[in-house]
Amino acid sequence: MSRVPGWLGRLGAGLTEMGDRLNARRAQAEKDDDFDGGDDFGRSNGTDRGGKDSAASAASTANGNGTPPQPPSPPSDTLVAAPAPAARPDPAAAVPWGMRVAAEAGWRLLVLAGTVWVLMRVISAVQLVVLAFVAALLITALLQPTVARLRRYGVPRGLATALTATLGFVVMGLVGWFVVWQVMENIDNLSDQIQDGIDELQRWLLNSPFHVTEDQIKDIAKSLREAVGANTDEITSAGLEGVTVIVEALTGILLTMFSTLFLLYDGKRIWQWTLKLVPAAARPGVAGAGPRAWRTLTAYVRGTVIVALIDAIFIGLGIFFLDVPMAVPLAVFIFLFAFIPLVGAVVSGALAVVVALVTQGVFTAVMALLVVLAVQQIEGHILQPFILGRAVRVHPLAVVLSVAAGGMVAGIGGAVVAVPLVAVTNTVVGYLRSYSQEPALRTSPVPRGATATGVAPVEHRPSS
Repeated sequence: MSRVPGWLGRLGAGLTEMGDRLNARRAQAEKDDDFDGGDDFGRSNGTDRGGKDSAASAASTANGNGTPPQPPSPPSDTLVAAPAPAARPDPAAAVPWGMRVAAEAGWRLLVLAGTVWVLMRVISAVQLVVLAFVAALLITALLQPTVARLRRYGVPRGLATALTATLGFVVMGLVGWFVVWQVMENIDNLSDQIQDGIDELQRWLLNSPFHVTEDQIKDIAKSLREAVGANTDEITSAGLEGVTVIVEALTGILLTMFSTLFLLYDGKRIWQWTLKLVPAAARPGVAGAGPRAWRTLTAYVRGTVIVALIDAIFIGLGIFFLDVPMAVPLAVFIFLFAFIPLVGAVVSGALAVVVALVTQGVFTAVMALLVVLAVQQIEGHILQPFILGRAVRVHPLAVVLSVAAGGMVAGIGGAVVAVPLVAVTNTVVGYLRSYSQEPALRTSPVPRGATATGVAPVEHRPSS
């Protein structure tokens, strides 16, 4: 037999072994590629499978027995890829979600607190101007319905504004003059009655079950006299500062009158000019919140005036029939202090009870206290919910906190304007929240099927 076929067989076997090694190296390289880049997993998997099928087919054809050969062991010179180093996580992703939310809210609150602090510093620097303008807003809210009614009757705007403002300022001036006149007329009689009341109170304490001795009463009186003598300089300086207070009060009154006239005459145009200062994206929401805030302020002022008038009339009648001196000035004080919710009623009622105690005795003071408590309970539980309504409903805790904060920031004026400011803010925030939700409601898909059945109104038909 010739040696040529044997040589050809060895050559074919060597080529087959070389092809198997090439297929093994290709499979190892494709496996390394799949390990490094996982995005093309499906495509490389298909290529692997195709390559392996073709290699198996070639091996089966070469062996001639139709059975796939065992995969050969990789050669010793094959390089194994080193594992890639683990990537470091993103620092933002490493921070817990709750801490990220707290940090986001924290810096926004700091910015807001800084803005409020700067605003309060500016307001405290021009406190007189701010209080005068706020007082003008309150007076305008009280008088503006009268101007609108006169305008409906055909009165020109300038004349309607002049008549309303003149009438309002004359009434307020007459009330102030009447209070001062009554106090000056009764100050001498009141001092004598106070001295008699103090003597009667001293006798009552000596005979009371509190076991108060005369020496203790004398010690208290001596301490009071010493305190007054020690603070003479402070009292004198306070009297000198009273001139500055009077000048500031007159300036504030003039600013209030001037601002009220222009707000009554040109309030709509001033509001339209203010809207131009608002960014265009937020202008529609602010334009809708403004009229609602004004209605809330008007309802608050009118309701408070009515409630204060009722308190002053009924408490004044009660202390008048109890023969308490200066019943009319006390009634006016009750009317004025009623503009400070909760706190003003307590202070004015306590003033009336103290005057009754030092002038008419313990029994009259107790009766005056009963009158004050009865009227204030009727006011708090019946009159305010009925007159003020839901438009200016503010929680009592918010009322107390706002009055305290306003009093600390701006004194009596701050206590007066604190509650209407909170009521207006509540109205504005509620409207802006509902306004921000309207686009989502308009762009939401129309409910269909069972959802539409669940949200659709059910019509109840009377049974035949």
